[in-house]
Amino acid sequence: MNCSGLLVAAILGFAVCVQGLADDSVIDLGPEEFIQADGGDIVVPGYSFPSFEDWNNDGLRDLIVGEGGGGSPGKVRVYLNVGIESDPCFVSYFYAQANGADLTCAGQGCMGCFPRVVYWDEDVHKDLLVGLADGTVKIFLNIADDNEPAFDAGTLVRAGSDDAYVVNVGARATPTLVHWNDDGMLDLVVGGLDGLIHVYENCGCGGEIPPHFYFSPAKGFSVQAVGGDLTVLSGRSSPEIVDLDGDGTKDLLSGNTNGQILFYKNTGTNSSPEFTTYTFVQSAGMAIDLPSTLRSRPSACHWTGDGTFGPKDGYWDLLVGYGDGKVRLYRGLPKAGDFDLDGDLDGDDFTFLAKALDQPIPAEGTPADLNSDGVVDNLDLRLFADLWLAANDPT
Repeated sequence: MNCSGLLVAAILGFAVCVQGLADDSVIDLGPEEFIQADGGDIVVPGYSFPSFEDWNNDGLRDLIVGEGGGGSPGKVRVYLNVGIESDPCFVSYFYAQANGADLTCAGQGCMGCFPRVVYWDEDVHKDLLVGLADGTVKIFLNIADDNEPAFDAGTLVRAGSDDAYVVNVGARATPTLVHWNDDGMLDLVVGGLDGLIHVYENCGCGGEIPPHFYFSPAKGFSVQAVGGDLTVLSGRSSPEIVDLDGDGTKDLLSGNTNGQILFYKNTGTNSSPEFTTYTFVQSAGMAIDLPSTLRSRPSACHWTGDGTFGPKDGYWDLLVGYGDGKVRLYRGLPKAGDFDLDGDLDGDDFTFLAKALDQPIPAEGTPADLNSDGVVDNLDLRLFADLWLAANDPT
């Protein structure tokens, strides 16, 4: 499928989506797509670990993919985006550079390099946080600039009083840097082979940048769910922290050994998260359950950004890395009634509906026909009122 074909598939996904008043503990995304570069599916050696960030400061987000595992050493591929914001398109890759050569990690089991672009130190240049197969995490500082990043040799991330301990979750470290406890400082959250989610809180000791984790043990603190430590089904947790259900509080996503994507809804607060038991993230109404149990690793992103389809700011899409080396995309599906796709049901959506009311429906259809009966009439207006109340009435 070419780049434009991905957009067509997304529009078709929108056409069949009516989430309405569905259970918000069930996340249903669009159909599975495979990301391509140079006209063919991306396939990396070993396991793929994707993310989507602007690598070269051209205003377009690029695809960064860790690779490796087993007998393959880990490296970090960069696929530059030569498309447009509403239709990403990629050329052939190059490898991220560190210490004058390809950035390389020792491959082991289902892990090579697990990279995440972060801003770690005070120079406001993008750095690379990389999880390693042995359970440790390295930070590679950008010693070039943001147009053509290049990195130092990397340093192991440490925790404990005066950085006494190397951060180590045992095996298969999958890190992300997030505002975990809403104190304004970035914290480190790491998944691992044990299925726990390990949190290292930035103490701000000596300044919040770079982060220091003086009050965290080497294995961090375990994220809590109802009844105790949250342990991801089948192990190999790979956390992504994002408000996927749009309720204003950060939720938890994780991949696992079985090739599934699990959603844990936050029933606590943003400053003290606590999670329910999991539900399976779905694609086109069916739970994502990739074949052969080759270890799924999700990365939330906004795949398109101009509102042509998908999130303007309001809906998250999901990239998933897997043991077949491919990169999958599952697009966020807009809520019924959110005609401008900004994530909110508001006056702009009512205006869209009002303009379509009692007008001929165009050949390509219109989302304003909420009940799909071929006309936009008072029934659609009533449905929109119900949707608006459900989304905006606190009672």
